[in-house]
Amino acid sequence: MQEKLSSSQQKLNDINYNYRKIEENIANAALISGRTRDDITFLAATKTVDVEYINYAVSLGLRYIGENKVQELLSKYEGYALDKCSLQFIGHLQSNKVRQIVGKVDMIQSVDSVRLADEISKQSLKHGIKTDILLEVNIGREESKSGVFPEKLDELCGYVSTLEGIKVRGLMTIPPICADSAEAAGYFSGMYKLFIDIKGKNMDNISMDYLSMGMSSDYEEAIKCGANMVRIGSSLFGERIYR
Repeated sequence: MQEKLSSSQQKLNDINYNYRKIEENIANAALISGRTRDDITFLAATKTVDVEYINYAVSLGLRYIGENKVQELLSKYEGYALDKCSLQFIGHLQSNKVRQIVGKVDMIQSVDSVRLADEISKQSLKHGIKTDILLEVNIGREESKSGVFPEKLDELCGYVSTLEGIKVRGLMTIPPICADSAEAAGYFSGMYKLFIDIKGKNMDNISMDYLSMGMSSDYEEAIKCGANMVRIGSSLFGERIYR
């Protein structure tokens, strides 16, 4: 029993150290990009992480958490410290599961189709709310990943801007695994250009408030290229233990 408690305490100590280091890295990257720490949203990707550790990170100052899977989100929902943080959905979302999370999450980051947008709007209107979303772009054109191709983004924006139950708050992406920071920067810079292009069109019901890109391995590069939201999991909580 003592060993288990000791292991748990070590995990908390690691999270504390990691959180401070990430905050420092975000601040430094923001400064290089001509911004401040306050301009960047740090969202913790909490897939496979126990609620105890999520809430501990929240106690340190973390204000945004994101889940990848609907069932996991629902199983942990009652335990989150939601009075102190925003819960978002950041994984691939099937249309038939939308009704299970609308009203529970503050934002759905992975909207990449007319069908999914329609369902989110429909379920939101049933709840009498408007759900914030990000449009997911497949910047690397990978067949294995979800997201709309860049040349189709305008068309998707035009459609979702007409839906009463959703509000587009920006864009998100997961670029290909890159060999070096220069290659990653190419994808991130391409996303930033799309972000600025859409913002400049001043479309109804579309606000380019968030550019969500960059994860544990590349969040500093993403910030330097214009990201204002990063999704960090293993660098905060340690390597994933998949069950």
